Amino acid sequence: MAPRALARVNLAAIERNCARLRRELDEATTLCAVVKADGYGHGAVPSARAALAGGASWLAVATAHEAAELRRAGLGGPILVMGALSGEEIGTALDAGADIVAWRAGFVARLAEHAAQRQATGPRPAGPDQVRVHVKLDTGMGRLGTRDPREASAVLDAAASSPGLAPAGAMTHFATADEPNDAFFGEQLGRFCEWVSEVKERHPGVLVHAANSAATLRDAAAHFDMVRCGIAVYGLDPLNADPAARALEPALELRSWVADVKPCVAGQSAGYGRRFIAERDTTLGVLPIGYGDGWRRALTNNADALIGGRRYPQVGTVSMDNVIVDLGPEPSVHPGEEAVLIGPDGGEQITAEEVARRLATINYEVTCGLLPRVPRAYHRDGEPA
Repeated sequence: MAPRALARVNLAAIERNCARLRRELDEATTLCAVVKADGYGHGAVPSARAALAGGASWLAVATAHEAAELRRAGLGGPILVMGALSGEEIGTALDAGADIVAWRAGFVARLAEHAAQRQATGPRPAGPDQVRVHVKLDTGMGRLGTRDPREASAVLDAAASSPGLAPAGAMTHFATADEPNDAFFGEQLGRFCEWVSEVKERHPGVLVHAANSAATLRDAAAHFDMVRCGIAVYGLDPLNADPAARALEPALELRSWVADVKPCVAGQSAGYGRRFIAERDTTLGVLPIGYGDGWRRALTNNADALIGGRRYPQVGTVSMDNVIVDLGPEPSVHPGEEAVLIGPDGGEQITAEEVARRLATINYEVTCGLLPRVPRAYHRDGEPA
């Protein structure tokens, strides 16, 4: 009998996915594994270790506290904090020895102040002597970064001329890399290439990076000096289709178990709001997992579970702690049997991409949405990690 809900994560799959991504790159291009949002729900620290073992050289996160978590776990090597930082978070990121993203001169000035304070109070346990700054050009994503190439260049120049700072990187992010044949990807790439050619003349040592998982698999012209792969590291398809078609291996399985089996005659209902009313005599199974675990309420009457290698429809409203499956009028399922909500079972498989399509969302949200109440169990091809 399994725990009420359990996410099993195969670290060997993460290693193999990173090795597969590395094969897309030439020797001069570095692989950065993005482990933000608790490793997309897989667990940041175990996933980071597996990614580094599989060929990644860098790690990337969104927040300063995520970088600090990696350092507390003993992970060395370069870490890039990609998100916006408050004054307090700057200190946390620098104490973690992380590289920082900038796009405004005022922020660079604040970094210089922090660098001066660090030098005055002595060295920190981690990190280089200089604050390493990556400047972000917004080529069309419309989020963080400056849309003005001249401003981006000026920020790099400011980092180069400020004591305690060093211009370390030039970057952008693609908005439509996961939309095949979309022309905007090429437009963004062209804008970035034009800026980078000028940047490299003035700052030849900067690391140029732009590609996410989709861009890495889509176009080698977007690889530059480093690629930042997130979703593909975990074996999920960046196009939200079929991971196997891109030789990716899903690392996460979500499992529960059958807590009860009970008859349901025609006309009886199940779940809040009576959103399932039996049209025939049948049998229902109750699985102790629900939206309190991250199994979304929008999956009401809109998902399957695998039990004994067979698919059974989930029926009725998803509760906080339970879901119901229709086992049919002559069930062979008994209490205590394992139920798979994401992953393989016998010859069947439910992928995160399938769940995402039912939710009209993306696979990222499915795994990131698994809440801390679901324990993560780590293994390597079935052997405890």
